[in-house]
Amino acid sequence: MSEPEREDLTHLDASGHAHMVDVLAKEVTRRKAVAKCQVEMSEAAMSAIVDGDVVKGDVLSVARVAGIQAAKRTSDLIPLCHPLMIGSVSIDFEVADAHVGITAAVETVERTGVEMEALTACSVAALTIYDMCKSIDKSMVISDLALWEKTGGKSGTYTRD
Repeated sequence: MSEPEREDLTHLDASGHAHMVDVLAKEVTRRKAVAKCQVEMSEAAMSAIVDGDVVKGDVLSVARVAGIQAAKRTSDLIPLCHPLMIGSVSIDFEVADAHVGITAAVETVERTGVEMEALTACSVAALTIYDMCKSIDKSMVISDLALWEKTGGKSGTYTRD
């Protein structure tokens, strides 16, 4: 991957200082982003989640709410993100033998995309799973956080290969 040209770095002004990108001239469109990651864990931790035996409570329900809250608060966490009116957030889980897969989908009708909101939602849901299960398995690994899909806006559709 080649180095970006200075003019391609939209969060830098002409002097190289960080700034929030002006999106006022952009067209308002429906936008969606989907992010995924996974939490790898021991059989004991997985069994505790599935059986509802985690002492802190219903892990996946709490992680879902945490992910939704994180999407709504992304601009408080990522310094140059625009605060957005989010239309919907969904957090889905796929429980497998040795991991929980997490998919976060965020939609809005705005002038800028929701990629950061989807990535933040996904990562905070994963961190919540870790927090709630760390007494069972401190060696859990959060991995493979990536944007899988993005629609809307000037750059169009992106789908991860």
